[in-house]
Amino acid sequence: MKSVTIISDDRVGLLADISYILGKSSVNIEGLVVDVVGGRAVISLEVKDPKKAKDVLESNGFATARPDAIVIKVANSSVGKVTELLEGEKVHIQDMTTLSSDARTTVYAVNVDKPRKAAKMLAPFLIGNDANPDSFY
Repeated sequence: MKSVTIISDDRVGLLADISYILGKSSVNIEGLVVDVVGGRAVISLEVKDPKKAKDVLESNGFATARPDAIVIKVANSSVGKVTELLEGEKVHIQDMTTLSSDARTTVYAVNVDKPRKAAKMLAPFLIGNDANPDSFY
């Protein structure tokens, strides 16, 4: 399974709309993780055909993160430690985009040259993981 990440203003009925649009296009949602930060919903969907899901969602007005992005949530004071961790293990950050933030935490989409290694290293911060975003203190 591959994931597609949607970034949208949080609202009642958002998941229902996404489910309806994908179902109408015969895209089955295999897994779902939702996090809301700063009034923005960050929704990670596990699907068999991420390209089709991304195309369907974007054609219906939904913004999606790059399909190869690692989506993490960290304490605002910890982003430097995350980047140091990656660089220390020779994982080069190609792009890092802020998706949403509030007074305490920020959600980033991170694109790196070694995504599997980075995902393992950043596992405590992946969206949907119940770990504390302040793990780096």
